[in-house]
Amino acid sequence: MKIRGYRTILAFILTSAAIFVLFFIAVNTGGLKTSLSQLLNGLFKEYDKTVAIIFELRFPRIIVALLGGALMAVSGVCMQAVMKNPLADPGIIGISSGAAFAAVLVAALFPALAVFIPIFSFLGGIVAFLLVYSLAWKGEISPIRLILVGIAVDAVFAGLYKAFEAMTGGRYSGAANIINANISLKTWGDVKMLTIYTVIAVVLCVFIVGKCNLLALSDQAMHGLGIKVGHTRIVVSIVSVLLASIFTAVIGTVSFLGLIVPHIARLLVGSDHKVLIPYSALLGGFIFLLADTLGRSVAYPYEISSSIVMALIGGPVFICLLKRSRGVYGK
Repeated sequence: MKIRGYRTILAFILTSAAIFVLFFIAVNTGGLKTSLSQLLNGLFKEYDKTVAIIFELRFPRIIVALLGGALMAVSGVCMQAVMKNPLADPGIIGISSGAAFAAVLVAALFPALAVFIPIFSFLGGIVAFLLVYSLAWKGEISPIRLILVGIAVDAVFAGLYKAFEAMTGGRYSGAANIINANISLKTWGDVKMLTIYTVIAVVLCVFIVGKCNLLALSDQAMHGLGIKVGHTRIVVSIVSVLLASIFTAVIGTVSFLGLIVPHIARLLVGSDHKVLIPYSALLGGFIFLLADTLGRSVAYPYEISSSIVMALIGGPVFICLLKRSRGVYGK
């Protein structure tokens, strides 16, 4: 227990330090460069033109990546707890696509409702989740059936978006950014909106941590303890879909982030959700910011979308996990 405790503390410390270093690297990725002392001086002491430009153009993007990565990682943790399936991920099983399609419709047709896009995105995610869960259920949830149904639902919503784009002549660039997960033009307004919804999500996560641990038990054990299994699953599922929908509404569709992070986090801090959820949030922010920074730097001055970087990394990892999985959560 002591060794596990020391490993957990060390994991938090090292990941936090890595985020700090990566933050500074991300700040200096691009044509403008600044030293740490110049950055701190420009932020807190006196005006510096270079620092001011970096603050307005790069800081929102970096903060959005950190907050968004945390949201999607925690969504993945909750989704895997609900389905007792280590391969469950909102981006793979179609939830993100459903949320993205709803967000695209609102962004394109009702731009005045931009601040409420996460709410409409949540409704789209719920519809996609219900479709996947109901179609994949045959007395139990099979990992392979879940993935196949999820791919099909994802394809349907992607097709709906393509049809919408064709009918409108591709005039809505903001809607396209949601699908392509383009965070290059994020502003402090996006940071503010994402922060508000993130605070709401954090409050909800505090209330479901215990429920996530209970879901690791068998249904028979939960019934024996007098716990309402269906009610518990519904509550955690709603929170998971909400987190993924907020991410999708502000950032776009990104696969594998909610799959990879929980696996790495469990290896480092264990399966207790009281520790797993906050650490996954920390690690998710780091990994998504890393993906975005790599996308900005490997082909500079051109950019590769963070969703593409995550696909290139997550695809091989997902194949390895699929080969090793036996459909039992936590093994």
